[in-house]
This record gives sequence, structure tokens and C-alpha cells, in this order.
Amino acid sequence: MATAQLTTDRLAEKHRSTLDQALATIRTRAYWSPYPEHPKAYGADGSLDAAAGLAAHQSALNTRFDLDQPGTDGWTGGEISPYGPSLGIEYPHADLDVLLPAMRAGMGAWRDAGAETRALVCLEILARISARTHEFAHAVMHTSGQAFMMAFQAGGPHAQDRGLEAVAYAYEEQTRTPAGRADWSKPQGKRDPLELSKEFTPVGRGIALVIGCNTFPTWNGYPGLFASLATGNPVLVKPHPRAVLPLALTVKIAREVLAEAGFDPNLVALAVERPGEGIAKTLAVRPEIRIIDYTGSTAFGDWLEANARQAQVYTEKAGVNTVVVDSTDNYKGMLANLAFSLSLYSGQMCTTPQNLLIPRDGITTDQGPKSYDEVVADLAAAVGGLLGDDARANGLLGALVNPDVKARLEAAAGLGEVALASREVVNPEYPDAVVRTPVIVKLDGSKPDAQAAYFSECFGPVSFAVSVDSTADALELLRRTVREKGAMTVGAYTTSADTERAVEEVCLEESAQLSLNLTGGVYVNQTAAFSDFHGSGGNPAANAALCDGAFVSNRFRVVEVRRQA
Repeated sequence: MATAQLTTDRLAEKHRSTLDQALATIRTRAYWSPYPEHPKAYGADGSLDAAAGLAAHQSALNTRFDLDQPGTDGWTGGEISPYGPSLGIEYPHADLDVLLPAMRAGMGAWRDAGAETRALVCLEILARISARTHEFAHAVMHTSGQAFMMAFQAGGPHAQDRGLEAVAYAYEEQTRTPAGRADWSKPQGKRDPLELSKEFTPVGRGIALVIGCNTFPTWNGYPGLFASLATGNPVLVKPHPRAVLPLALTVKIAREVLAEAGFDPNLVALAVERPGEGIAKTLAVRPEIRIIDYTGSTAFGDWLEANARQAQVYTEKAGVNTVVVDSTDNYKGMLANLAFSLSLYSGQMCTTPQNLLIPRDGITTDQGPKSYDEVVADLAAAVGGLLGDDARANGLLGALVNPDVKARLEAAAGLGEVALASREVVNPEYPDAVVRTPVIVKLDGSKPDAQAAYFSECFGPVSFAVSVDSTADALELLRRTVREKGAMTVGAYTTSADTERAVEEVCLEESAQLSLNLTGGVYVNQTAAFSDFHGSGGNPAANAALCDGAFVSNRFRVVEVRRQA
């Protein structure tokens, strides 16, 4: 073990209160975050302000990103920003037969450090990431296509919240069993009692593999990374080839902190693939890999679950998110809320609504009865009004993350009657960015050809206004959709207590997270760490929730040593 510059006492002084607050908050489910959301909060106490963050990002461009990892056998890269420019960064390519054994070498000392020390080291990593939030924002923006403010918040403090939440759950689960020595004495009547001394140690499963996604590299990557690291496992991060930089920065910071705390920096490492190499499949079935966290397509998630038999696999795949529109007492608020939800980050979120189920005879509202056609037209007008100004549109939409999204958007217009056509938005700062407003397509829910369209995920700025015979039919379609296709989110609007209970019953039975009657500044596609569960793990969209006890508890086992007293 290296000489520690960051002692346990020093780490506890800096971070124990934050850990305690995180532990309290996952029990109360209240709002709390130690990481500032506002860009102007940075610049003091060693954190990077806006200018320094931009400068740091620019200094990384067109360079080699050296991590001093074992087994580096070459360099690879090729990220191109969805806004146009090439990042020009080369990353180390790893010889896995060298890197994986090196990662295991530090497991013993990391295990012996105990749950508290591991948690505090993780909090130091997060604190250093937080100090560089402005730099991370540019890295996320230019790999995911998120607009800057979304990249700053979702890729920065919100992602850090999710990492801290995972650490809190990991610590709580590991400390359910008492640490250290426990004395056991069983009375034997007139004979002497049976006495044993017992020790219980949380032991990690082995190397954890994080397979990163293109759209939310940090927000989706941090829960698995920190859950595994905090429970005693080395973590190998395999970024999406289009979104390497945010996770490479994360790995570099983690390695620095581990070394300063006296641990082997190879407990966290990076595996970047050469073009077309496809190392995720190779890594996923290696015997050293004992945990896998994956966010992405259903096809590859299903493959991992079926083939990575040696590993505990956590997947967030795809679903068909649905909103049931039955009635509302705030028609204007409903339209505004839905318009924002459909527009944010060009619908490139696993939580964005896709299918809006609307009775063909219309709905009741505070503005009087509204026909199906009126509801759809008014929603189209709300989206159009929200995105009518190009500057505002760029700030909400960001850029399309890859050509596949653009192709799906263009094909969607041929699936039915277009209620709102997509339009091109010019980004004056980045003229090569592909920016498009959402399309809304009207579909008759009773027709088989329409069912083929709305019953499949169409990731991106595409929504279907599906006419149904009644609210009861909408609920049956909702149930079938969640059961067969999965859903990360469900929304509903109703003024009927009976309908509200019926929607809730469907979501309880099918394990889908439900948002009711949102008309203000909270949206169905947003979740708050420490309070909201992202996914449930109970329907085909994901086999795990971010975060709960189940997300962390199977990343370690408790090993017992008994001694005769």
C-alpha cells in the first residue's frame, strides 16, 4: 500500500457529515443536494469557475489523455461533438490480459479498509469532480449533444447526487451486519455455554464493468461505478466510443484520490475501444468480470443478461413511456408541462413520454370539453410556442446525438397524420449541429399498422398522439405496454378519483413509476436523487432501480470467520 496523503481522519473530517446527511435523506426522501446547481456557485474554494472550466476543457482537446495504466498497448479515440468539432483526444488502449490482473491486485487492501473508509474515499472523488463541474459540463455537452445548462446540471451536480446516493445505500447495506468482533454465547444448562468469537467482513464480488452510454455518460455511469467501488470492487469503465471524455476525466480523478489515500490507483481503470472493436462483448464474458452495469439498447441488454452468466448484471434498457390523458382542471398547465417534457434534450432521454393516450371522444377540462383533435392541436401549438424562438429552442433541444436519431425522426412523419412537423433550428455558435424540433404524429390506436408504430420505442424527438375508445381502453393499453415493452415513466392526467386509483393500480401491479397531474415546474422525465427512484427493476425497461438497497446489496457478500472463544 502506498503512503497515504489523505488519512482516514482527514477524510472523515471533510466528508463524514455529508455521508450522514445522505444516509438521513434516503430515509426521509426529502430534497437535499451538497452539489450546487447554479454555475455562479463555482470559483471559490479551489473549484473552477466558468472561464477556468472552459480553459481546462480546451486544454484537453487534441492531446493524449494519459492515465498511467498498466497494459497500455496503443492509443485510440475519434470523438466528434454533436455540435460539429472533432475533440481530437487519444486515450490509452488496454491489453486486458495485463490490466485486469493489475486491477485485482489492490482488492485486499481495499476490502480491509472497511465500509466507512471506502465511502469517504468515494466522497472525496465526488468532491473533486464537483470542483470541476464547469469542465465536466463542456465534456458532457460535446459528447452527448446536451445544451450547456443541461450538461452542466444533469452531467454535473445531478450525476454527482446519484453517485453519492449509491455510496449511501452501499454504506447502509454493508453496515447492517456489525463490523469487527461479535461475541456469541449459547447457554447449555448446567454445562458451560458454547462460546465463539465471530467476525463479519463485506467482500466485493470482483471486477465491476461499467458500460457507458452516449446520452448521459455521467448521470447513468456514476450509480454503478460508485456502488461497486464503495462495496469493495475494482471498477473498469468502458465508455461509449462517442462519449469517452466525461468518464475518462472521472477515472483520472478517481485514480488520483485512491493513490493519495494509500490505495492502488488501478482499482479504477478505463477501457477505450478501437473503432469497430466491440470490446464490451469481450469484457462482459471474461471470468474476472463479476458485476456489469449497462445503459443502452434492449438488444444488447438482453444479450448481457443471457450471456454474462458469471456476473451480476444491472441493466437499464428501453421502454415505451406513456401518458394517459383523461381530464384536467388545469388545461393550460398540462399542455405547457407536456410540451416541455417532449422538447427537453430533443426527447433523447429514457424517461421522455412517447405515447399520449387520448380518448377519441375527447376530455373534460377547466376550459370546457376538448375533442381529441383539439387536444392534439393545442399540444402542437404549445410545443411550437415553446420552441418558436431559435435561441430558446437551442437551449432546450441541444443537438441530436447521432445520425440514427435523425433517421428515426424523419421516418416518423410517414407513420401517420402529422400534427406537428419537425423543423430545423440553426445554432449560430455551432452551425454544424443537427438541431430539430419534435414531431407529433396522430395514430388511431385501434388499427394494427398504428399499433406497430406506437408499440415500439422510437428514441428521440418523436411522440404519438394515440386515439383510444375510452379511458378504460387507455388503461388496458398502458398495462399491456408496460408489461410487454416496459416503461421508465408513466404519466396521467385526471380529475376523477376513481381513474386516479385505477391508473395507480396498473402501475403498482406492473411496477412502473407514476407521475400524476404534473402542471408546474416538475416534469415526468425528471427524477431527483435521494427521493425519486429511477426505474423500478420490475418491468422490461430495467432490471434495477437507481438507487435502492437491491442495487447495491448483491455487489458484495458477507464472509464470516468464527473462532473458538
